[in-house]
Amino acid sequence: MTKVLIDVDDDALAEASALLGTKTKKDTINTALRETANQLRRAKALARLAELGEAGAFDQLLDKTTYRA
Repeated sequence: MTKVLIDVDDDALAEASALLGTKTKKDTINTALRETANQLRRAKALARLAELGEAGAFDQLLDKTTYRA
């Protein structure tokens, strides 16, 4: 873990702490960083999935003649 001296918006920190349910500044900042990275990773994956769908990558799944019961 790296120690960093930064200025943090107190109101934003308090709101993030309340929303995340964290108690300390350290926990709030670390949780917010992880949650942000996870959310952006999921958003990119969803966008890629949508691109694949638009390109027809899943069309064979819609073909009921190939469906086996």
